Amino acid sequence: MLAEARRNVIATTVKRERVVRVADLAESLGVSLMTVRRDIDTLHDAGELEKIHGGAKARSESSLYEPGFELKSTQAGPEKEAIARAALPLVHDGMAVGLSAGTTTWTLAKHLLPLKQLTIVTNSVRTASVFYDSGSTHTVLLTGGERTPSDALVGPMAIQSMRHLHLDLLFMGVHGVDPHAGFTTPNMLEAEMDRALIAASRRVVVLADHSKWGTMGISSIASFEQVEEMISDVGLPADAQSFLQDRLPKLHLVDPAAPGSSAKTEPVVRAY
Repeated sequence: MLAEARRNVIATTVKRERVVRVADLAESLGVSLMTVRRDIDTLHDAGELEKIHGGAKARSESSLYEPGFELKSTQAGPEKEAIARAALPLVHDGMAVGLSAGTTTWTLAKHLLPLKQLTIVTNSVRTASVFYDSGSTHTVLLTGGERTPSDALVGPMAIQSMRHLHLDLLFMGVHGVDPHAGFTTPNMLEAEMDRALIAASRRVVVLADHSKWGTMGISSIASFEQVEEMISDVGLPADAQSFLQDRLPKLHLVDPAAPGSSAKTEPVVRAY
């Protein structure tokens, strides 16, 4: 493959996956690590991507950029599936479970269907539809509010609906994870709603694939101190893994490509 074609593949992969590792690119392209590093340097200088330790990530977007649900649902699919399956053992029959808006929490919702007597609280139209459309017998409480591009319900009505609720466990999806800003979103009203969900929850678990690292929305949802656990994937850069291990009680990394990671089995998980 010619250098120009190879760099086009790398740039396209980074745009789709958000964060990629040099080793993965080298394996998929059948070239050396040094060749990939030189390609990343060239693409970085051309403004096509951002070079990071051990890989590359998509260029930083405006802190107000908010992709729609349909676009986000096509990104990092295997990682989100593996993360959702790793989260499933945390849920037990009879729990009151919060699911914030997002495509990873939406993926998790599908895996919760076989459980019994759950009370699901969500501000996500898409997530509520998973339970309604399946004929599930779970109790589902969908907040009111105004709808965002991510199909989240936000605003005073949504906030008010959370004031007297108490959740055993909250699974929170995020737009970005930043070393300084913590967990963030580009929608200020959605951040306010997420904070209301956190305030109502005994335990908060963030579900975020590796592409969320280094992305910062305009509004912070939570600091690292407010989160008990984060489930991500092995694509998370090494410096991010080290940073999060030092600041979170638990960090779980799943490998969607490892043996035993199919939808019918438990994913491979590294716990820290």
